[in-house]
Amino acid sequence: MQKKLIISDPKIMMGKPVIAGTRITVEMILEKLSAGETVEQILEAHPRLTNEAIRASLAFAAQALRADVVYPIAEAFS
Repeated sequence: MQKKLIISDPKIMMGKPVIAGTRITVEMILEKLSAGETVEQILEAHPRLTNEAIRASLAFAAQALRADVVYPIAEAFS
């Protein structure tokens, strides 16, 4: 059985999805990647992270966006 890498617990970071065993949020990982940080830079800044955890964060975000919801895109994101 594979260990669950992404968890959500109301007692940890107000229930935001985090990497199991840390207080590192999926949101923070995505923000760092979108700001141009490389995976290597993120791993260096957060030694408890792994490549697998970063991939799990991306997969979690992709799965969350699969819902049948329309997301209005603001001009700032175009």
